[in-house]
Amino acid sequence: MDRTTDANATTREAAASGPWDHPACEALIAELQVLRESMLEHEARLAPQLAAVDPAYRASAANLAHYLALRRYDLRRVQQRLAAIGLSSLGRAETHVLANLDQVLGILHRLVGHEGRLPARPEPTGLSEGARLLARHTEALLGAAPAERSARIMVTLPGEAAHDDTLVAALVAAGMDIARINCAHDDAAAWVAMAARVRHHARRCGRPVRVLMDLGGPKLRTGALCAGPAVVHLKPERDALGRVVQPARLGLRAAGDGAELPGAALTLAVERDWLETLDVGDRVELVDTRGRPRRLRVAERAAAGVLLECRRSLWLADTTEIRRAGDTHGARLQALPREPGALWLQRGTRLVLQPERDGHPADPGATPPAIGCTLPQALAQARKGDRVWFDDGHLGGVVRRSGTRKVEVEITHARDGGQKLGADKGINLPDTELDLPALTAQDLADLPTVAAHADLVGLSFTQSAADVQALRAALAALPGPAPALMLKLETRRGFEALPEILLAAMAGPAAGVMIARGDLAVECGFERLAEVQEEILWACEAAHLPVVWATQVLEGLAKTGQPSRAEITDAAMAGRAECVMLNKGPHVVDAIRTLDDILRRMQAHQDKKRPLLRALKSWGAPAVAPQKRPRMVQVK
Repeated sequence: MDRTTDANATTREAAASGPWDHPACEALIAELQVLRESMLEHEARLAPQLAAVDPAYRASAANLAHYLALRRYDLRRVQQRLAAIGLSSLGRAETHVLANLDQVLGILHRLVGHEGRLPARPEPTGLSEGARLLARHTEALLGAAPAERSARIMVTLPGEAAHDDTLVAALVAAGMDIARINCAHDDAAAWVAMAARVRHHARRCGRPVRVLMDLGGPKLRTGALCAGPAVVHLKPERDALGRVVQPARLGLRAAGDGAELPGAALTLAVERDWLETLDVGDRVELVDTRGRPRRLRVAERAAAGVLLECRRSLWLADTTEIRRAGDTHGARLQALPREPGALWLQRGTRLVLQPERDGHPADPGATPPAIGCTLPQALAQARKGDRVWFDDGHLGGVVRRSGTRKVEVEITHARDGGQKLGADKGINLPDTELDLPALTAQDLADLPTVAAHADLVGLSFTQSAADVQALRAALAALPGPAPALMLKLETRRGFEALPEILLAAMAGPAAGVMIARGDLAVECGFERLAEVQEEILWACEAAHLPVVWATQVLEGLAKTGQPSRAEITDAAMAGRAECVMLNKGPHVVDAIRTLDDILRRMQAHQDKKRPLLRALKSWGAPAVAPQKRPRMVQVK
């Protein structure tokens, strides 16, 4: 097979011989015939795996085998030569690989007069049949598509969905097609309540909404840290010239009461007897944690306590004593909130990763800094030189010393001046061959609830065909019909094993793939993410399996109410998948409506990789003369 990619050489060849030159067509026939034989040989090699798939997926599995064989070659020069003749360049053949190749071969044979030498056609799928299979498998997994939008919208439910009917009703009404429940959070009772509310409001709305429950999986996370100091910072509001326009406002209530004072930035507790001595206009004094004296004025008094004002910033701790001006005795501040514990790490810092011990959170002030790992067995598999990423890739380092119980990591990637690392943050080991089962003991304990209440079960950190088979076996052991499978690709190892994972998925009725782009970006490298997600889309289309495009879609809009330009473009690209997932946020209902609008618009322009040439109304092109008007549908 010719692997040259010199476009100029291709152009010179076409100019010298002409696109209809018989020797050029004969050469293409020979090259494409080699391709065809390679595809059939690969199908034969995979015969045992193909025989194991569900009968409904036999044609799809054969088509995947053909696609994998096709993509072993660099076909860019062949594509250019085919395009020069005006033939399909095989670039959009995912759903019907062999049929597309045979169609091109048939035309080439006719061009050179080989009427009796057309290829035999043991094709598993044709153009229409491949598209129908993908649509059928998508509907079996995700339910019927809504009117005027083929891509479904999945939404991750917040914990409030277990008891907030107004929220769930709004999500369903806005266009949520699949509700995702993350079983790494909340508990079984909350998951059941969420699922019940989704189904109730879907019935009331008269539209189908399916429920996906994601198993937690073997997620590596940082362990607990001791809480930080009980210190708070209050400061006045200032205008552009630095003048105070609103003093800092501190509320004081009696110890044991839980009331918050209206208008206070923060309400703290003090002894009741001392609090009752204060009147409006009194001056109180304190020395803040920096040793700076501060004077505050009692601005208001209410049944719940008093409101103090200060025109300067102040730092308060549970060791701070406050007293009325002129008095010798006062009261100590109580009930200060404690900041979550965090490590401050800079480039060059050595961090110890150690097994998390239940009930023994790590001390953020320890030297050297250390933090627990929720899966200690992963530490034993890390080796010197392996990369380690924390918190979705925001902080990174390299293993400098490894051992069976702990590893020492040198921080190499951090913001200038350093940054925080807290508890319950993700850990990724992209260079480490982790031998961890996708199903944990906790997942197996959760599975009966999931199987009883979900339409789909999500397998987190799918890394091999064995992981898929283990989940199917666990579901088969439970009573009742098994939910469909959603296989989440989150690791480099899972991406590299995608073909075998897809074949294992096709051994049962309904299955799909979720591109978990957050972890994948960390595992494969942010610069490779676009390439990786494209390859996953192509392979799954060849297998006629639906894909969910997940992680950070319209995240700015969902969290802040304001999308970025980049995430609008990302949402438009997401329409090439069969489903797009939104994460939770205070503005998620607005995000659903926006995504629904984007997907409806884009499906008129793009179908998977194929651009659609609907009539453009943007530039007011002149009408075609009536006698020359092509007989095509015009968009009004």
